[in-house]
Amino acid sequence: MKVEQIYTGCLAEAAYYIESDGEAVIIDPLRETQPYMEKLEKEGATLKYIFETHFHADFVSGHLDLAKKTGAAIVYGPGAATEFDKHEAQDGEELKVGRLTFKILHTPGHTPESTTFLLKDENGKDYAIFTGDTLFIGDVGRPDLAQKAGSVTKEDLAGWLYDSLRNKIMTLADDVIVYPAHGAGSACGKNMSSDTWDTLGHQKETNYALRADMTKDEFIAEVTAGLAPPPQYFAKNAMLNKKGYGSFDAVLKRGAVPLSPAEIELLTESEGALILDTRHEDVFREGFIPGSIFIGIDGAFAPWVGALIVDLHQPIVLLTPEGREEEVVTRLARVGYDNTLGYLKGGIEAWTATGRAVDTIESVTADELALRLKVGVVDNYLDVRKPSEYLSHHALSAQNFPLDYINNNMYKLDARQKYYVQCLGGYRSMIMASILKARGFQNVVDVYGGWRAVEESQVPKTDFVCPTTIPQEIIDDAMAAAY
Repeated sequence: MKVEQIYTGCLAEAAYYIESDGEAVIIDPLRETQPYMEKLEKEGATLKYIFETHFHADFVSGHLDLAKKTGAAIVYGPGAATEFDKHEAQDGEELKVGRLTFKILHTPGHTPESTTFLLKDENGKDYAIFTGDTLFIGDVGRPDLAQKAGSVTKEDLAGWLYDSLRNKIMTLADDVIVYPAHGAGSACGKNMSSDTWDTLGHQKETNYALRADMTKDEFIAEVTAGLAPPPQYFAKNAMLNKKGYGSFDAVLKRGAVPLSPAEIELLTESEGALILDTRHEDVFREGFIPGSIFIGIDGAFAPWVGALIVDLHQPIVLLTPEGREEEVVTRLARVGYDNTLGYLKGGIEAWTATGRAVDTIESVTADELALRLKVGVVDNYLDVRKPSEYLSHHALSAQNFPLDYINNNMYKLDARQKYYVQCLGGYRSMIMASILKARGFQNVVDVYGGWRAVEESQVPKTDFVCPTTIPQEIIDDAMAAAY
């Protein structure tokens, strides 16, 4: 028996490869199929099944392309309505892979069709559970993503999740390994651990949602409290996973095309293409194509693209670090952005060599910011971190303006004003600055080094408050104001 977790950090997502006697199953694959095809070829195995724990909202799964290339059956749990062929497994059904057995455990709550796959070893002993977004390490899946107006509420889903955990998962032996679909950094839960697997027994001891004395009402209250609105692309990705999508190979072929500066300009004018600059923030600030948006490939790239670029069909042209063009196209496609039209060949140097203009972002150090605050020349100071980060400790003069929902809140800003923007380390504030610049805000100043630098400076700050001590109602009020 071979069990391998394939973890993708930028999405905090775990896919799984399980093999026995030359037969394999892949659970929750990402969009690109090449890594899985190479794995199968290397192991000399045949893919028998593609298991999907639920309709993913935070990424587009690779189930369709993988099934076409291998002939493997796509397997969902009960109630998973799709527009493509699949095997809809029933609760308690068992599927064989080599000498292994997978038992279907229908565990609704995160979504109605959510399913846990229980792996039994060659001797029939319960070995591991692949829980998808039902049970994370240190948390459980948020119950608000599959609400249906007038019929199913997040409280209903939370109640189902409580029953699923108590009746289907917590009854298993303590030595069963828990393999979830996500780790820390995913928006599919609230407080996930950085660990990507654990034993069920340890989770029973440490996971707040698995407390033995927890009532159903307590569970519902705790898992529904403090939920920020889901990123706007979640519902769109879930629909692609239900209905289907175009070939990833075609997306990659179309998107990894070198373009000249003139061709970039033509596409922005004729197609309304967005110029997406994925270089490091420190490189971007020194010179970028006017009107372009920064989202660096080395940060939480795909989730920020999904949160900020509203239209999945938006034509996009790229400026990337040299040699990483296909990587950027791939990571866009993982969250459903399939309309990449090419990249600037030769980078910013090719642009400037033709005499075309570049723009820059003004930056100040935290010490310089402190001086400007002291003499009263800073009127608008935006802290673009999440409300929970802001509440834990912030500059007294800073207003919380979370980057996550800038598209909802732009009306609160005035393009005639000057804005200082700051996040934790500089990545999010540069995204914010680039968006403001692209939308006509000429006076934008980035606070270099972000909160980490401000915290060590003379900028007046609130007294420190540990985030875990902030009353939930204060967090809820702050989130309501911010979002």
